[in-house]
Amino acid sequence: MKIGVLGTGIVGQTLAGGFISLGHKVMMGTRDAKADKVKAWVDKNGKNASSGTFEEAAKFSELGVLSTLWTGTENAIKLAGPKNLSGKVVIDTTNPLLFGKEGEPPKLALGHNDSGGEQVQRWLPDAKVVKAFNMVGNAHMVHPQFPGGPPDMFICGNDKTAKEKVIDILKAFGWIVTDIGGIEGARELEPMCILWVKYAMLHKGWNHAFKMLNK
Repeated sequence: MKIGVLGTGIVGQTLAGGFISLGHKVMMGTRDAKADKVKAWVDKNGKNASSGTFEEAAKFSELGVLSTLWTGTENAIKLAGPKNLSGKVVIDTTNPLLFGKEGEPPKLALGHNDSGGEQVQRWLPDAKVVKAFNMVGNAHMVHPQFPGGPPDMFICGNDKTAKEKVIDILKAFGWIVTDIGGIEGARELEPMCILWVKYAMLHKGWNHAFKMLNK
């Protein structure tokens, strides 16, 4: 499968590397395809790795991954061209975070009656947006290893078939998956990022994830 990753930060690079490890072809979309970090990533990941503009990555993709900082998300989508993602599954990994003073946890820019996931779906009205990967650190996004066994990845989205495709990807990455329904579920999933960060800051570590227990 051809994967277009919009964003070249650590989340985008981690997930792109995970897709390549499973044999997929990945193009990373960026504002500057000639940047040193982008060229280094392509050189490191071999023949299935490439880079281009946001628009080129969106056109290349059979499945898109949105991995930008929230402040750059809308512009990245505009540069990619929503029509280039029409009909495609788009995994939204973003969180609508507002950062304050150093040492303080971030806050949500959207919440209660809206969410980043819903906003992304509005910006991509003809794409099939699925929220995933937003409540865990990049170090554990691919093949997470914990003493208590694999953690749960919570997802939401409006299209059943799209979610089934994302679930297959998550299972290949080593996750147990919990589907919580439509894209409005991002109103609950995005605050989980804040909880994850607050726990990390309090306990001075980033090696934790969520687990759903059923009886």
